This record gives sequence, structure tokens and C-alpha cells, in this order.
Amino acid sequence: MKRKEFLKYAGGGSLALTLAPSLLLAEQVELINKESTHKLTILHTNDQHSRIEPFDASYTKNPNQGGFARRASLIQKIRSEEKNVLLLDSGDIFQGTPYFNFFGGELEFKLMSMMKYDASTMGNHDFDNGLEGFLKVLPNAKFPFICSNYDFKNTVLDGKTDDYKIFVKDGVKVGIFAVGIELNGLVGKKNYAETIYKDPIETAQHYADFLRKEKKCDLVICLSHIGFDYKDEPEKISDKHLAAKTSGIDLILGGHTHTFLPEPLTFQNKEHKNVIVNQVGWAGILLGRLDFYFDKNKDVKNISWNNQLIDENIIV
Repeated sequence: MKRKEFLKYAGGGSLALTLAPSLLLAEQVELINKESTHKLTILHTNDQHSRIEPFDASYTKNPNQGGFARRASLIQKIRSEEKNVLLLDSGDIFQGTPYFNFFGGELEFKLMSMMKYDASTMGNHDFDNGLEGFLKVLPNAKFPFICSNYDFKNTVLDGKTDDYKIFVKDGVKVGIFAVGIELNGLVGKKNYAETIYKDPIETAQHYADFLRKEKKCDLVICLSHIGFDYKDEPEKISDKHLAAKTSGIDLILGGHTHTFLPEPLTFQNKEHKNVIVNQVGWAGILLGRLDFYFDKNKDVKNISWNNQLIDENIIV
């Protein structure tokens, strides 16, 4: 999209008490933020597609936008301002520029490790060099890959990914799991080999219950690479279905459909509680940000957001 059209998709605001029953006035939100006992900043990307460098200034859709170096600079700035940061990715790190063709994902993993990503999941394009190709460059990733509904037990990736991860930030226990899209028909059989695909809705409910009830997590996040929505195929499983047909998930960070959401959206889960869904397009053009404010009981009191545009205004 053109810059003027795009800017309306990059902004910030407050989802006051999004996980609670009602909304508050701006003055009340500011007071809640000041009085909050705990704060967690979640940064996220999706569908990077090996876009290491910014788009060229002559590119009509996203001129001079994106770039790993700019993103790294922005992340470093945020970390200097915030004590408790989680940096996450929702898959499709690979495929899209000659960097992937030449280095097979090694460069992407090294740069993400330098940015200190906490976790990622695998998208369908992360299978493009086969499981062996992924395994070859995996040592360059100093962060875990979470794949909850891909069973790699009969493949070379057996034991190389995690079903879930738990992070503790400022006393807040955050549980993360991930679901990916059906590979059959989308990825060549030789590339995913004997990987077993499990239903994402059933898998999501299992891990949401496990993390919430057994592991006593204060916040449950799903990294999703199943797509936000399919208007021409409304029955196809998407993040909208995932939010509506499960319970116990607080936040879904999506990928696959390259959706530039104007702002994080709120959906009702099957228990009529709110679930936040966000997705920030593709190619590292945006860095998604959600700030969660908790009270002393670690209940969410407010959420602010900022899907920040990565462009020439960020000094490297």
C-alpha cells in the first residue's frame, strides 16, 4: 500500500481493561498505568521473509521501509526504556530475497539472535529447504522454536523444537505455545517428510488449559501461523476461529496472511471472555508492541499498543 494509506495502519493507543469487563476514560487509564505493580512489554514480528534490507526508495508500495538494522535499533531503544520485554516471532522467517537463496536462513537466525529474540514458531516457508536445511542452520538461532501442533518424532527435527515455553518477567509468569498451518498441499511432502500435523484448535485448547491450570501462568500467548481470516474460505481455520473456539488464551500473535491490522482486535472466546489478536503485515515493515499492566495480584488492568513503522526515521 502507498505511504499515506499505510500510515493509518501504524499507530498506537490503549485497549483499556481489554481483558476485563469495561472501558475507562483516558485519565483513569493513565492513573491505572501509574499504579500498576507489574508491566510487561511484548514486541513481535511475523512473515519476515528474509527482508534483511529496507525496500528500495523507488519501490511503489513500501518505499524505504523495513530493514533488520533499523528494527534492531528500535528494539534496543525500547529495551533501554523498559525492564521487562519479550520479543517473539510468528513464523515465515525464510524465503523472499537472495539472502535466503545464498545462506539458507543462517543470516536471518544470526541477526535475530543478535536482537535477542525470546522465541519463534515455524511457518510453512521455514520448510522450504526441507527439514535437513532447517536443521543445518538451526545452531545459529540462540532462541527456541515452539511448534505445538507439528509432531517431529519421526524426523530429523525430533527434540529440536519445544511444545511450549514459560518465561517469568517481573514475577509475571507467561506461557507460550504455537500452532502452524496444515502443510499438506502447501509444502512439498519431501520438505516436511513424516511431520505429523495436529488440529490447531484442539492443540490450542490443550496447551491453554495446561499453561493456565497446571503451570499457573498469569498470561497465555499463542504464536499462530494459521492466518488471520479467509474471506473466500470462511470455514478455513484461522485466528478468528482459534479465538472463538477456545478458552484460556489471552493473546494471539498471528502470521501467514500478511495482514496489516489497523490495531489489535478483540474477540470473544467460547467462555465469552476477551482474546486479543494482532498481526503486523510482513517483511518487517512494522514492529508490533503491546504493553500489559498488571495489579499486585497479576491481573491485567490495562493494555496499550503501538504497531510502529520501521522507516528512515529510525536512526541506526
